[in-house]
Amino acid sequence: MIFTTGLSFPEGPVLLPDRSWLVVERGPARGCVTQISSDGRTKRVVARTGRPNGLAVDREGIIWVAESQTRSLVRLTMDGKADIVATECEEEPFLFPNDLCFGPDGALYMTDSGIRFEDWLPDGKNRAVDAPIDGRVYRIDIKTRKVTQLDSGIRFTNGVAFGPNQQLYVTETVTGIVYRYNWRRGGIVGRREDFGNVIDLRTPIGFRGPDGIAFGENGKLFVTVFGRGSVAVLGKDGDVVERIRMAGQLPTNVAFGAWGENKIYVTEGELGQIEVFDVGTNGLPLFG
Repeated sequence: MIFTTGLSFPEGPVLLPDRSWLVVERGPARGCVTQISSDGRTKRVVARTGRPNGLAVDREGIIWVAESQTRSLVRLTMDGKADIVATECEEEPFLFPNDLCFGPDGALYMTDSGIRFEDWLPDGKNRAVDAPIDGRVYRIDIKTRKVTQLDSGIRFTNGVAFGPNQQLYVTETVTGIVYRYNWRRGGIVGRREDFGNVIDLRTPIGFRGPDGIAFGENGKLFVTVFGRGSVAVLGKDGDVVERIRMAGQLPTNVAFGAWGENKIYVTEGELGQIEVFDVGTNGLPLFG
């Protein structure tokens, strides 16, 4: 089912308490955060930030934006007031803020893909397969605005989510790997470990791999596979147990609908729409 269309390369779907949605539209003519009504029929621009990529909303209704054009973390209110919270970690500038999620400690966790957007797509040609990339994972204390680097050396860090047992998961698009970290209070993470891989080796090579992710209440991980037009479903052991086919080839991110719907909402860049699928489970509750 198509929930809504007419979007310019949407990403970062977030369900709001009134059942409306927020997404980013990162297409060059838009560059905005957009609110979509609960029936998918109407849209309004909350703010134009440049080239937004990831979104998260806290318990107070504040919107947090991973902004790839100004290479920053942006704090945004529903009336469109925005301010830049962070642009660096210990004097090292962000390169490509990508995705966001809140953790059990109330801190914000952000991926940085590790290559500037301009270097990733020079002249519209993707170089992420062979370009030098140093992807990062950051923790941001939203009260003190302190940024802490948790990991580096990842080949295009992308999606991020907390799963069962408060473990942190991130995706590495170039290799297809989903990584897992053990997490402890204070935002301390253990060593990066492989959890699974969503690349079907029978498909052609090129820039394709995991993008945004979301956990079901049943413990399964739903992974958008950019460039392959599918959502890969990983079981608790990390194996791919199902592939959900999409209309478009460029799924960017996924979020669960309202409690009881048992549906995922998937943003898709090629056709500029949100596709909906019944998956038989609610989403794992998110941290705010």
